[in-house]
Amino acid sequence: MTASALPLPGKERITQSRILVVGDVMLDRYWHGDVARISPEAPVPVVQVKREELRLGGAANVALNIRTLGAQVTLLSAVGVDEAAHTLKKLLAQHRIDAELDEHQAMDTTVKLRVIGRSQQMLRIDFEKTPDIEVLAGLLKRFPALLDQHDVVLFSDYGKGGLTHIASMIGMARQAQKPVLIDPKGSDWTRYAGATVITPNRAELSEVVGSWSDETQFEHKAQALRQQLGLHALLVTRSEEGMTLFEEDRATTVPALAREVADVTGAGDTVIATLALMMACGIEPQQAMALANRAGSLVVAKFGTACLTYEELLG
Repeated sequence: MTASALPLPGKERITQSRILVVGDVMLDRYWHGDVARISPEAPVPVVQVKREELRLGGAANVALNIRTLGAQVTLLSAVGVDEAAHTLKKLLAQHRIDAELDEHQAMDTTVKLRVIGRSQQMLRIDFEKTPDIEVLAGLLKRFPALLDQHDVVLFSDYGKGGLTHIASMIGMARQAQKPVLIDPKGSDWTRYAGATVITPNRAELSEVVGSWSDETQFEHKAQALRQQLGLHALLVTRSEEGMTLFEEDRATTVPALAREVADVTGAGDTVIATLALMMACGIEPQQAMALANRAGSLVVAKFGTACLTYEELLG
C-alpha cells in the first residue's frame, strides 16, 4: 500500500498529539572499527576502534521515534546515578524530549555496547542490574499527574524490571479512558491485562501461547490470548509474513513491505511508536497498523536503532 493510500494525519494534528512513554531506558553505545587480523591470544578478530557512537535505547528510543515524527512526548523511567544516565539526559535534551527520570544510587543504568567491524556487528556486551521494587515506587507516584497531560500511554517493557508497577498503571489509565499500548516481554502477560493493544513479535507470542503448526492454530491461540487478557486488540509482527491484527471476531493481515533489510535493531520501537501516534490522532487500529507496517519496512533499511521523520513516512 502506498503512502498516499494511507490515512496519514496532517502535520498539525501530529504536533498536537501527546504520548506518555513509560519503561526501561538504556544507552546504546557503538564502537566502530576496522578488522585486519586474528588475535594471537585466542581465535577471535581484533577490532581497532576508530570512533564511538551513542544513541538512545529501549523506551528512550521509542520516545525518540515519536518525537522525530513530530509529536509531543514525555518519557517516564528510572536510571542510576552514573555516567550512562548523564549521557542519556544529554541525548534526551538534544532531541527535545521531556524526561521524568527517577535517579537512584541503588541501581545501574542499562548500557548495551555493540562492537562493529566493517559494518558488521561482531559482539554485544550488556551492562545491567535489575532494580529493587522500592526504587521504582517513585514512578508510580509520578504517573497519575503525567497521565492527565497525555492522550495515549505506551509501555515499553524490555524486561529490565522498570515496569514492576505496570498493572496499577494500566488500571489508572483505563479509569482515565486513555488508550494503553504495550511492547511486551517475558512469559507472564497477566500483568498486561486490560491494555488496549499489545504488540508482540512471533517469538514473544510463542513464548506465551506455545508454537503453532498452521494459520488456523495461530489465529485460535492469538484470539484466545486476546480474550483472556481483556485486550481490545493484539497486533503480532511477523517479519517476512507482515503483521496480523486480532480484534473481536476478526483478524486482519497486511503483507511485509521491506525490500532491503540493513538492521532490524529497534524496528519494534518504530512500529509501536507509529501505532501509538496514529491512535492518538484518532485513527482506528486497522489503519494505524498499515502505517506502522510501512514505518517498520522503512526503518529496517537503516543501520542500528533508527527513526523516521513525518516526511519519510509520507513517502
